[in-house]
Amino acid sequence: MTSGTHLALTLTLTGGSAADARAVVHTLEPVFGSPDTLPGDDGATVYTATFGSDTSSGDGDGGDKPSAGAKLSTSVTVTLQGSPEAVRQADETLSAAFKVHEEGAASGDQEQERELRLEP
Repeated sequence: MTSGTHLALTLTLTGGSAADARAVVHTLEPVFGSPDTLPGDDGATVYTATFGSDTSSGDGDGGDKPSAGAKLSTSVTVTLQGSPEAVRQADETLSAAFKVHEEGAASGDQEQERELRLEP
């Protein structure tokens, strides 16, 4: 992939804490850059993050390694939504950092959705 490629991705996380959501988000940052917002500590049961900026700092090929310190307190369910390339890269990045079970997937013309179960 070339520099400046747009890889918009929306992540929804359930079943964990805000710290778990932030751990997942931080794991994706080497590939997608900083999210538009980070999940907060508001006692929510669903956390979301959107990566919407152009990837200009890296080449977006997934070559950057996820954070080795990424830890989860419990199993969480993550739903990834975005372009097929963005969802593929997010899946590969999360699979390198966590034990991942695919729970389901749906594909459209321009967008994919994939549900993953991440284990601590």
